[in-house]
Amino acid sequence: MRTALNRPRPRVLLAVGSLLAALVVALLPLPPATTAAAAADTGAESSAVTKTGTKGEYDDFSHLKVTVHQTRNLRSQGVRISWEGGAPTQPETQFNVNFLQIMQCWGDDPAGPTREQCEFGATGIPLPGIMTSSRRVASTGSGVGDPGETQYTGTNNFVPFRPVDGSPTTSSTDYTYFGPLDTNEQIASRIFANGTGEVGFEVQDGSQADHLGCGVNTAPPGGAVTPRSCWLVVVPRGTHDADGSDRGAGGKLDTSPLSATNWAQRMVFRLDFQPIASFCRVGQAERPISGSELADDAVASWGPKLCSSTGNTFVFNREDEESARGEVLSTTTETPGLGVTVDPVVRPGGGPSVVHAPVALSGLAFAFFIEGPSGVVHEMNLTPRLVAKMLTHSYVRDVPWAIPVPEHVKGNPDYYTQDPEFEELNPEFPEQVTPMSLIVPQGNSDTARMIWNWLQADKDARDFLAGKEDPWGTRLNPYFKDLGLDTALNNFPKVDETRAPAVAGLPPNPPDYGIIDLAPYVADLHDGALRTRRGHNGRTIQQDVGSSTNPRGLKADDIFPGHHAVMAIVDAASAERYGLSTAALRNADGNFVQPSVGTLQAGVDAMRPWPDNSAVLKPDPARAKGQAYPLAAVTYAAASVNQDAQARKAYADFIRFAAGPGQTPGRSAGELPPGYAPLSMKLRRQAEAAADALERGAPADGPSTGGPAPGDPGGGDSGGLASGGDTGGTSSGTGAGGASSGGTGGDTGGTGGDPSAEPSNSSAAPPGSAPPSVMPQQNVAQSGITPGEALGVIRWVLLAVLVLGGAAALSGPVFLRFARRRTP
Repeated sequence: MRTALNRPRPRVLLAVGSLLAALVVALLPLPPATTAAAAADTGAESSAVTKTGTKGEYDDFSHLKVTVHQTRNLRSQGVRISWEGGAPTQPETQFNVNFLQIMQCWGDDPAGPTREQCEFGATGIPLPGIMTSSRRVASTGSGVGDPGETQYTGTNNFVPFRPVDGSPTTSSTDYTYFGPLDTNEQIASRIFANGTGEVGFEVQDGSQADHLGCGVNTAPPGGAVTPRSCWLVVVPRGTHDADGSDRGAGGKLDTSPLSATNWAQRMVFRLDFQPIASFCRVGQAERPISGSELADDAVASWGPKLCSSTGNTFVFNREDEESARGEVLSTTTETPGLGVTVDPVVRPGGGPSVVHAPVALSGLAFAFFIEGPSGVVHEMNLTPRLVAKMLTHSYVRDVPWAIPVPEHVKGNPDYYTQDPEFEELNPEFPEQVTPMSLIVPQGNSDTARMIWNWLQADKDARDFLAGKEDPWGTRLNPYFKDLGLDTALNNFPKVDETRAPAVAGLPPNPPDYGIIDLAPYVADLHDGALRTRRGHNGRTIQQDVGSSTNPRGLKADDIFPGHHAVMAIVDAASAERYGLSTAALRNADGNFVQPSVGTLQAGVDAMRPWPDNSAVLKPDPARAKGQAYPLAAVTYAAASVNQDAQARKAYADFIRFAAGPGQTPGRSAGELPPGYAPLSMKLRRQAEAAADALERGAPADGPSTGGPAPGDPGGGDSGGLASGGDTGGTSSGTGAGGASSGGTGGDTGGTGGDPSAEPSNSSAAPPGSAPPSVMPQQNVAQSGITPGEALGVIRWVLLAVLVLGGAAALSGPVFLRFARRRTP
């Protein structure tokens, strides 16, 4: 029998239990922190809709399932459409039978649109296997009729397009509302051997396609804003034509999807758009902003909220950064009082002080839309030297081409996809792809200089641009050798003077075309993304033999479905907006990195302030290591203090919103769109300090305020006001600060002091890990501590409490026993 002295006491059990609990708490792994790169973007997929085809008379589609992956909160953008359960397209290289035809329609009837309300029939491509199938004719074509057609028959078989406002079209070639180069219709989308397929479809809102009116406010004056919804219509095509004939044994379909029998098999998806009407009250003050399109999508998203929260209408004008910097220093009242720039504003001696406030973090990307025999290509690796070859038109098919091959590029690969360097990096890339020339924007810009800086930071690219052949014998196009490529250009020159006869030109003396016809410029980065989504760079190298008014002219190339191969330099936000794949670029460590929230933030970690302006971080690809993306960039809102008090207050409020609520990722008005990474807490504090300094104003010839103390090379976070040539502004990359937003684990922007010190890449993924291929969303922590860090702190506090409690509980019995032994 156990005595009371030998029986375990409750206090001892409690002590032992506390210590065991402490051990368990210490050994349990922490859940991963909610970092920028880890939090998935579910906003688009949450509105995905899947529909199944109807059986119909011949049961061609009862197993077909089509998914539209975003149906709400839309604007002009790309939307992924995928399908499964279909019969494979035959033959593979053509579209005779078994394919999908996709179009966007308007219509206020809740049941869906009529065929007259659909954008279709403007491609003008005479495809093998698709003749009248790409037209708006209802029932004819090689003698094929449609017994179900009762409205458009005989010679009156044209289905007119009726816009939301205006008169209907009058013929198949009436391009009043949409034409071959701006239509978004997909006349044929392939079903692969396994029954699946996908396409990125360009939906258009009313600002881009007013004939559809999607997103236009339909409410009466004074009513709540009610944006017009639209429709996406998929017409599946099987092996049976409209007259019931089976075309599966070597024949081809030859009727339009708008013919009644084919139209009856349609699959209809409702599309809800963001309102495009102005949220701003009529008559309130307008505040112009100009500058870098790297901030364009973000400013467009913030605009509606800024109207109501600040009482000002902010109008953004996209233009080159150099012009924006000049306007900031202008003394006239007609120029914008705030410019968005990547490089700093350099004020003249004695000029007014200028604040630089970081407002957005994004970057440049090489976005592509390439279709191979097995489907759409999603992955690509590029080196700086490969890009250098593209930009200097050093591939044979990137210059006007004729037989024989022009001597100055003879021996070089025809396309970048046939370059041995590209093949080594992309061994799974489809061999049959013949891409168009790289699309680049026209004009001077900070973003162009970023690309050339990346090339100059790489020894292989630098040597090639200096005239050294690559290891496989590819040499620089000599037209580019005297352009000063050893420096960072701020544009993309096209100086090859070669001319060649038009493709399919008729003798005698067909018209010839030059480098701009073959590889035309686009207006800007966004336009490049839009061209890429449509799968055509806009080249005009074919003789317009069918034109009665211009038979000696040139026309745009015909690009057949399934054969698109386009790539462009774009901004990351536009790549996301249009659902484009982006190439992984080699950084200074030799890692191939795609733009993502984590890699963009790691790219900022690698930056250092400009030598003559410590308030602005300088993109520096040579320092982009680990998982840092080499083409990341911070855009800054720059404003002179030499403005009236109301203007300074308005622009200060803009900066505060941009650095505050505007850093919350999302797709709704006022949020940070996909393609951007939230600013770190250090950069946001710098922006707030700059806003305060701007609102207060400063003497035109006075010293900059808020800079580091004399002798302090790093400074703190309180500044943000810097004049172009001064070093007294606050560095965004210095100071103690808090942890960066999103759990990057350090102050984005690097450390102060020695500029040669290695940056802290705390936000980068582990070496060798693959970054996400698309931009994920992020939950933004509103303090300097992430949820994971907070849980870590709580764990150790709990551990200490349990250990102390257990020790206290055990100490009582120990001291009692010790006391009993010493009692006489």
